[in-house]
Order: sequence, then structure tokens, then C-alpha cells
Amino acid sequence: MSSDNKQETPQRAPGQPVPLQGRIDNDTAEGIYSNIASIMFNRSEFYIDFGRLVPGKQEVKVHARIITSPAHAKDLARVLTQNIQQYEERFGVIPGDPSDGRKVGF
Repeated sequence: MSSDNKQETPQRAPGQPVPLQGRIDNDTAEGIYSNIASIMFNRSEFYIDFGRLVPGKQEVKVHARIITSPAHAKDLARVLTQNIQQYEERFGVIPGDPSDGRKVGF
């Protein structure tokens, strides 16, 4: 292969983030409502089940399961905390406190 056909990749400083572009299809973009979640883990993975609890029913239907690494789960927790703080600065404190006895998950 000649050097004329090679695509040059821009040089980045070590540790500089690589820009990523996300794509989302129309069905996924519509989203799935979840009002309950359950988290399980083992040594190498976290499992996060998102479900919906419907009034009058005891069964929770799981609509999505995300499996991720412990490092990604920790990053998700950090970014989610940052976004909740930004939300509360803009719209006010979100009601509900885990100390109020509310059960989270199933």
C-alpha cells in the first residue's frame, strides 16, 4: 500500500480525550420509561435492570438490562451525581431521601 492512500490521524497529547460521536436510531431515541431499577454485581461486572412498576400489579417488567464494567459503573455514578447537582441548581431540590424508608429497586 502506498503512503498516498494512508489517512493521517491527528496527533494528540498523551491523556488528551478522544472526541466520540454517538449515533442513536429512531426506536432507541423514543426511550423506555423506567420507574424502578435493580443493581447486581460480581467481581467483573455490574448489572443494572431498568423496569416499570404499574399500580395494582406486584410484578415488575424489566425493559432493559445494562451490563458494564466496575470502572464504567463508577464513572456513571460520578456523572449521574454531577447531572443531578446541575438539575437541582436549575430546577430545585428533587424530593425524596433514602432515609425516608422508601425502597429502591426490586
